[in-house]
Amino acid sequence: MKKIVLTCFIAASIFNCKAQSKRQKPSSYANQGITEKVEQLLSQMTFEEKIAEMTQDAPANERLGIPVMKYGEALHGLWLVLDYYGNTTVYPQAVACASTWEPELIKKMASQTALEARALGVTHCYSPNLDVYAGDARYGRVEESYGEDPYLVSRMGVAFIQGLQGTGNEQFDENHVIATAKHFVGYPENRRGINGGFSDMSERRLREVYLPSFEAAVKEAKVGSVMPGHQDFNGVPCHMNTWLLKDILRNELGFDGFIVSDNNDVGRLETMHFIAETRTKAAILGLKAGVDMDLVIGKNEKLATYHANVLKDTVMQDPSLMKYIDKAVSRNLTAKYKLGLFDSEPKDIDPETVNAGRDEHREFALEMAEKSIIMLKNDNNLLPLDVSKIKSLAVIGPNAHEERPKKGTYKLLGGYSGLPPYYVSVLDGLKKKVGDRVKINYAKGCDIDSFSKEGFPAAVSAVEESDAVVLVVGSSHRTCGEGGDRSNLDLYGVQNELVEAIHKTGKPVIVVLINGRPLSINYIAENIPSVLETWYGGMRAGDAVANVLFGDVNPGGKLTMSFPRSVGQVPVTYLERPDFIGSGKGKYRFSDKSPLYPFGYGLSYTTFSYGEPKLEQATISVKGSTTVAIDVTNTGDREGDEVVQLYVRDDFASVGRYLKLLKGFERITLKPGETKTVRFNLGFNELNILNQQMKKVVEPGTFTISLGGSSLEKDLKKVKLSVN
Repeated sequence: MKKIVLTCFIAASIFNCKAQSKRQKPSSYANQGITEKVEQLLSQMTFEEKIAEMTQDAPANERLGIPVMKYGEALHGLWLVLDYYGNTTVYPQAVACASTWEPELIKKMASQTALEARALGVTHCYSPNLDVYAGDARYGRVEESYGEDPYLVSRMGVAFIQGLQGTGNEQFDENHVIATAKHFVGYPENRRGINGGFSDMSERRLREVYLPSFEAAVKEAKVGSVMPGHQDFNGVPCHMNTWLLKDILRNELGFDGFIVSDNNDVGRLETMHFIAETRTKAAILGLKAGVDMDLVIGKNEKLATYHANVLKDTVMQDPSLMKYIDKAVSRNLTAKYKLGLFDSEPKDIDPETVNAGRDEHREFALEMAEKSIIMLKNDNNLLPLDVSKIKSLAVIGPNAHEERPKKGTYKLLGGYSGLPPYYVSVLDGLKKKVGDRVKINYAKGCDIDSFSKEGFPAAVSAVEESDAVVLVVGSSHRTCGEGGDRSNLDLYGVQNELVEAIHKTGKPVIVVLINGRPLSINYIAENIPSVLETWYGGMRAGDAVANVLFGDVNPGGKLTMSFPRSVGQVPVTYLERPDFIGSGKGKYRFSDKSPLYPFGYGLSYTTFSYGEPKLEQATISVKGSTTVAIDVTNTGDREGDEVVQLYVRDDFASVGRYLKLLKGFERITLKPGETKTVRFNLGFNELNILNQQMKKVVEPGTFTISLGGSSLEKDLKKVKLSVN
C-alpha cells in the first residue's frame, strides 16, 4: 500500500504546478539555513525540474527562481568550453606552473582566474587536475599534471583550490567560484599510455600515490566538486564505483560537495564499458554511486542519461529511486546557495570588453612564465647572451612563432586554453627585447607535425648569417594533450634532423623546448651546449624566454617530471622501491636505467652550496616532532633562486617503501654571497608510512633525512633521525 501511495505521489509531482505562475518565487527563507532552504525548494519541484537540475549549466528555473550555475575550464586561465572569448588571461600550462615550485604563485593565478570567471558569469570550474603523473610520457595529458610526486601535486592542488574558491569568509563569495578536483582517481595508471585506459593497481599504490592529492583537496582546501575518471578502476568504472565515490571519497575523506561526471561518462557505462545494457540502466548506476551531475558538453540528448525521457518511466515503476535523485539535486542546489547565486541577478555580459584592464593579470602571467623556466644545460656559460656582443641572431624552429588562429586557440598554449587577446611567441619576444640592436634572422625550418625538409636550406642559410642560434622545438597541441597519446617520445617529425643540421653549422646553439611532455632528447642533451625547458609558457611565453636568454631573469625552475632516455624506459620516476641490486641504481642490459634529467633538477646562472643539515632534536618519540635546518649559500656572482627539497625515508620498516619521498620544499632567492637557513618540520605527516593494515603510522627506528637541490643522490646532504 505504501508503494502505491508513493507512486501516486511521484506521478502527481511530475505533472503538478502547471497552472502556477511562471515567475513564481519560492517562499522567503531569510532566516533559514541552506539545508532548510534546499529541502523546502526540493519539495516544490516537479520530477522534470529535478532532472533538469542534474545537468551542467542547468537552465534557470523561472517558476521557482533557481539560477543557472555556469561552468568553464580553469586549468591555466579561464576557458569557456564552447566559446573562445579573446579577452581571458592564459597562464603557463599546469606542468609549467608546478615547475615554479611556488604554491603561492598558483594560488594567485587561480584567484585572478576566479575574478575573470565571475566577470563572465562562470561560477563552476572543472579544475584543477590532481592526477599524479605515473612516469609514462606516452600519455598525452601529462601537461595537465603538477608532476610525478604526490606531495608536490597536493601542495599545488591545495593552493589552486584555495585561490579559485577563496578561504574562510571569502570562500565562494562574489570573487570566487567552485573548483573541481579531477580525475578521481588513478587516471594516469594505465598500461599503454592511452587516455582513458583501464587502471589496475593495489590499494597500497592507490593510497600512497594517487589518493593524497585528493585527500588534501577535500580536507585542507574544502573543494566543492569532484569529477571521476573516464576509466574503470580494478574492473569497476569510476562513475559507478561506490567503493571509490562513497566509501572513500565521502565516508573516509569527508567530501560533502557534489560529484560531476566527466563528459558523457555516465552514458559510457553502456557505450564504452559495456556494463549497462541501456542508457536508463547506466543512469541508475551513476545515481546509486553518487554522481550528482551529468556532464554532456553540448547537451546532446542522444548522449544524456540524466534526462526525464530516460528516467521517468523507470522511476515511476520503482519509486525507491527518487531518494537518489533528491540527494543529487539537493547537493547541486546547495552549491548554488553557497555561491550566492540566489541572491544576485544574472549579469549582462559583453565578451569584448568584460575583462578590459586586466593588465595586472597579464603581467603576472609573465612572472609565472619566467619562474617556470628550467635550464637543463649550459656548457661553457653560453647563456646568458650579451646583447652588446651579438650583431645577429638566428631564430629557428617550428615552435619559434605562431600567428593568431582564425578560430580555436593557439597550438602552443597547451590543452584547455582560452583565446588570449594576444600571444607573444619566442620570435616576438626576442624582437621586442633586442630592438634594432641585433638583427633577427628567422626561418621555421619545418612544421611540428610534418616530415618535409623543404625548409631546411632556408634555416641553415639564416644560421650561417648569424652569430648565434635560438632553436625552438618540442611539441604542440597537434602532437600532445588529451587524445595526443604517442608510442614514441622522440621529437616528432623531422625536428631532430633539423637540430642536427643546425648543429653541424658550428654556430653556438641554444635549444628552447616548448612542449607538454618529457621527451627523449638524447641528441640535444649530448650535443647542444645550452637547453631551456619552458613547457607551454602561456600568453607571455616569448617575453619570458627572451628575458631568460639575455639574463634579465635568472632561471630557477625545477623539473617535476623525470625525462626518459627512450620510450623503452617508461615509466620513469624517482618514486622507486629497492630493486634486485638493492640500491635502486640497477641498469637495463646495454643501457642506463637513470633518467636523462631527474625529478627536482634545474640549473641556474649562479651556483649554490649546501651546509650540513642539523636536527633540532636527533631523537624523538613516535608522536613527537622536530625540525631540520640547512644553510644554503649563493656562491656565484648573480642573484638567483634555489628550490630546497626535503626527502625522507624510513630505513627499516614493516612494509616496502620508496627509496625516498618528497616531504617539503621551499623556493628561496639569494643575492651573491648571501646565506639563508631553511627549516622543515619533521613529524607525523613527514614520517608516517602505510602499515600492512593500510593505516598511517610512525614506526620506531631510524630515518634518513635528505636535503638538496634535486632528487639526485649526489645533490643531497643527509642526516639520521631516530624515532622511539
